[in-house]
Amino acid sequence: MKTYFDCWAGAAAALLTQALAGEPQLAESFPKPLSGGGFGWAAILAGEVEGRFAVLLDGAVLDAPLVGEGVDQKAGWKELLRETADAAAGELLAQTGKKCRVASFEEVAQVSPVTHAFELRSGEQAWTILLRDEVRVAEPQPEARGGANALPAAENRQPACTPEQAPLSPGLELLLDVELEASLRFGSREMPLGEILDLGPGDVVELDRHVSDPVDLIVGDKIVARGEVVLVNGNFGLRVSEVAAPKKRLESIRCLF
Repeated sequence: MKTYFDCWAGAAAALLTQALAGEPQLAESFPKPLSGGGFGWAAILAGEVEGRFAVLLDGAVLDAPLVGEGVDQKAGWKELLRETADAAAGELLAQTGKKCRVASFEEVAQVSPVTHAFELRSGEQAWTILLRDEVRVAEPQPEARGGANALPAAENRQPACTPEQAPLSPGLELLLDVELEASLRFGSREMPLGEILDLGPGDVVELDRHVSDPVDLIVGDKIVARGEVVLVNGNFGLRVSEVAAPKKRLESIRCLF
């Protein structure tokens, strides 16, 4: 059965080749000393598969503008490795049916002991990547004792409704099965008709949004959420970071009728 490491290795090989300048290749190798010191992050996983998965890169990789010219290389690597960790969790679900998520993503300065090593090669340059895999299948929780009248375990109890979580009215419940089309908006730009007619294959249209800015989730003509684009099972997805208030989200439904 595939493990989280197997899924990470596949996701990393695909994402690093696609996202980095020069399309470098990633291959498993023997551990080697890091010539330029090390930097990296650890994904803390929670769910049916849990644990810590740390990735440490050779500091010398920061001297090569692999994540783009004029870009903070360390910040770019953090975003790329976080996306890889999320993609591996999605691939694990698809391959094994086991659910997990990246609960947190913390910076690390070293990994010990090393469980796996890779080499990232671009032309004549090569950099070592060290991993420490402490991910395992979560143990099943013991059943609560005390008989039928016992209270449920604390983690299974439903929190009291807040004003934002108040029960829906019967009339609104009738709309819950209505299917709405949702789309992502990466940015926009106003262009003269002449420029639009002159567009051809290979032309680049610059949008009004930086690559690190969140993208919008649009329903109707309303923004209902914002977040960052991730890769899940080879498809684009959205990791939500901001959500509009329920009232604002309902306005997007109203504009469709």
